[in-house]
Amino acid sequence: MAAAETIKTSVEQFTAASNQAFKDGVEKSLAALAEANTHSKKNLEAVVASVTAATKGAEALGAQTFAYGKKAAEDHVAAAKSLAAAKSVQEAVELQTAWAKSALEAYIAQVSKASEIVSASIKDSVKPLNERVSAAVEKFQAAR
Repeated sequence: MAAAETIKTSVEQFTAASNQAFKDGVEKSLAALAEANTHSKKNLEAVVASVTAATKGAEALGAQTFAYGKKAAEDHVAAAKSLAAAKSVQEAVELQTAWAKSALEAYIAQVSKASEIVSASIKDSVKPLNERVSAAVEKFQAAR
């Protein structure tokens, strides 16, 4: 009878320990799944922020380029009119030289502005992604 009681107690202890281990395993799995879900959500948010920043940069670049193109076309028309009104070859050469100089300066300024916009856009676009990579690296290093 004592042997049966010992076996019964052992089975109950084994069952309780097994149930607790299973429960702990399920809880750890659910916690890991919740953590992975949170991590994925943050990654998605970083991608959305990156794409948003890139879109804003592209819009700014497009607006700047359009404004430059409009101004350049207006300047070309004005230069053509002044060339047509030139009273001598010397005056036409001076007008052409002045226009070419101002057109080149405007182009260089436009390229500089475009470069600044692209640089800022890339920086803003990459920032949220870099933050997520840093977070992942920190997590892996902490897990070591």
